[in-house]
Amino acid sequence: MLLHSEDHDVFGDGTVVIKFTPGHTPGHQSLFLKLAKTGPLVLSGDLYHYPEEMTLKRILTFDFNKEQTAASRVALEKFVRDNKAQLWIQHDAANGAKLKKAPEFYD
Repeated sequence: MLLHSEDHDVFGDGTVVIKFTPGHTPGHQSLFLKLAKTGPLVLSGDLYHYPEEMTLKRILTFDFNKEQTAASRVALEKFVRDNKAQLWIQHDAANGAKLKKAPEFYD
């Protein structure tokens, strides 16, 4: 599902929300999950490629729209704080190495 301008609460109960985070691509999305045991987490997609981008406020040169990326990051970081969520950055190899792999899972 491509969302053009808004978030989408998949089940209507806040447990799975597709977050509209344009910038990296015109219709970029991130995913919020509220898991019973793991707690709330956000899969950032390509909004960030490396954790250092958060502290250095760097945006990669090939993003579709750098201003949208910056605005999406500000909004998503606030959402993460407000929901006390973990932020999982998909290209973060160090964190990725620590995550459970199949057949293990998060619930």
